[in-house]
Formats: sequence, C-alpha cells, structure tokens
Amino acid sequence: QVQLVESGGDLVQPGGSLRLSCAASGFPFDAYAIKWFRQVPGKEHEGVSCISGGGHIFYSEPVKRRFSISRDTTKNTVYLQMNNLRPDDTAVYHCATDQRRSCLDWSTTQWQFWGQGTQVTVSS
Repeated sequence: QVQLVESGGDLVQPGGSLRLSCAASGFPFDAYAIKWFRQVPGKEHEGVSCISGGGHIFYSEPVKRRFSISRDTTKNTVYLQMNNLRPDDTAVYHCATDQRRSCLDWSTTQWQFWGQGTQVTVSS
C-alpha cells in the first residue's frame, strides 16, 4: 500500500536550515506528484512545494527563494531543503501524493495519501 514517511523536523534558530525527507513506497514514484504541505494549529494545510512525476517544481510565494525541493529516484525519497528559516515557518510539515492530482491543483488539500508529519520549530 502507499506509504509516506517524513523525517528531519527539529528545533532551529531563525536563519537556520533544515532538510526534510519524505520516503515513499507502494506506488510508481516518478509517476505521481508529491507535495509538501504545512499546518499550524487552528489553520488549514498550506501548500509549500510540489514536484511532479515529470520533475517539474512549484513553490508557494512565502518559501520561494528559501526552500528547494528535490527527489532521489534511487531512494524513492523527496527532499525539502529549507534555508533562512523564519518563526512563521513553524508548523507540522506533511508530504502527500495522489494519482489524481497534479502540482497544478495548487489550491486543494484533498490529496489521498499523507504522511504522519514532522514538526519544524523555528525559535530563538
């Protein structure tokens, strides 16, 4: 079955960096889009970055030029490199995938498969 496992979240000071990982299994890795979302308590999931099956990359405005998404098809893993972190980046970060979705479906949070999430806290 489809499984997504995130890791890499931590407590980091403002201006610091983290790299999140999303290990995927149970589906054709380079055929589905994989998207990173984040969520803070009391708010809806916010789209952060997405990589399509064909390798096209998308970012939300708040993270553009600070975050970088990539994937390793030999490890079935998607990475989110986060630089120059700010306190408002604090959230639980999830990766998600869905055979029916593309990265162009930016506004919807209705993706079928989600990981359990990893906490990122940016604080001094």
